[in-house]
Amino acid sequence: MSSPTLPPTLPRRAFAILFTVSLIQAVGNTGMQSVLPAIGREIGMADPLVAAIFSLSAILWAVTSPFWARQSDIRGRKPMMLLGLIGFAISMFACGIVVSIGVRHILAPTIIFVLFLFSRALFGLIGAAANPATQAYVAERTRRQDRTQAMASLAGAFGLGTILGPAIAPIFVQPVIGLAGPMFAFAVAAASMLFVVWRYLPDEKASGAGPPQAGRVTPAPADKEPGLWTDKRLAPFLIYGFLIASCQTVQGQTLGFMIIDKLALPPMEAQGFTAVAMMAGAIAGLLAQWGLIAMFKMRPSALLQWGVAIAAGANLLTAFAPNYWTVVVGFAFSSLGYGLSRPGFTAGASLSVRGDEQARAAGAIAAVNGSSVIVAPVLGVILYERVHAAPFLMNMVILLALLAYALRNNVLRNAGEGPATEEDSTNAMLERNEEGGPAV
Repeated sequence: MSSPTLPPTLPRRAFAILFTVSLIQAVGNTGMQSVLPAIGREIGMADPLVAAIFSLSAILWAVTSPFWARQSDIRGRKPMMLLGLIGFAISMFACGIVVSIGVRHILAPTIIFVLFLFSRALFGLIGAAANPATQAYVAERTRRQDRTQAMASLAGAFGLGTILGPAIAPIFVQPVIGLAGPMFAFAVAAASMLFVVWRYLPDEKASGAGPPQAGRVTPAPADKEPGLWTDKRLAPFLIYGFLIASCQTVQGQTLGFMIIDKLALPPMEAQGFTAVAMMAGAIAGLLAQWGLIAMFKMRPSALLQWGVAIAAGANLLTAFAPNYWTVVVGFAFSSLGYGLSRPGFTAGASLSVRGDEQARAAGAIAAVNGSSVIVAPVLGVILYERVHAAPFLMNMVILLALLAYALRNNVLRNAGEGPATEEDSTNAMLERNEEGGPAV
């Protein structure tokens, strides 16, 4: 049998490319979201239809992510990243065409909605290929003790995207192309990144492609793998991940409505105040992912516990916020908590499985993240319409339950504390020897 080898290292340039892939998708998605209300009003589309444009894409994302993860095992990580970028670019370009037709009132608003819905769905169907491949690429090329920080840094791309997307989108709303401009710009950015990935990202085979590499195990056939929800190593992370992502979605979806009501301003006048709150939340999330995790060398188990504890207290503050600035503070601290929790369950899931199962874990995490935006936004708004504090109190209860779950469940309580397999244990010993530490 071949002797185990240390996990390969991830070059800075390769990580920068992967980070930019995630950043472009985040900027494009949040940029589109920021102009959707204006697009809907300009076309004459009902507000609920505007909110529903992302629903089919989210469903497809949740369904197809595990499939694309498996394909990245078979065909390699890089081809799936390229396919995902192609899907993102085509989806954005198609959305731009539909918006251009809609604002000129060439077709009825209902027809435009259907075309917009399916154009956006291309992202969930094909664009979903990039996310699990990117995460698996990072996981396979980072050592265990570095993986939590690597995952947190990668997750920071989405936090940065929430800042840049709404800020950049208005720049591309120009006289001729109008509200479709941002979508065309994001499509061009994705096409440019497609070339960068193809030309400069190292094209190494995934662990399941070609002959087994030293120290790795050939992936088991899909029909022999345990189901995601019956896999005791992954299921606790998926439950935790789905609920934390749902809580964050509920809070983000109701934020704008709460700010409008607190300020008693027309929606367009309150938009700037909402942007300030979103920026505060994004900065807090980046502080968690790029600052606190590295500063305190936090392990996944600690992230899972501290994240929900902070977010629970912040939701309680938001529920009874007396004014706008209290809402901003509550949202910022909630984002700080989510910024700790999400890298916690992502890295924890990665560290709980073998090297040849990284894409499978990444696909599962992508699926639960996608599924969290199918029902949660609608539920949050319905609860808010009935009782303003209700969605935040519901979040608080769920988050406190997750804290108890993280403290009591053996898998979550020990997340990232020990090697997942005998092979990982040997690799960890080799890493300590290489660094001059005790080989215990």
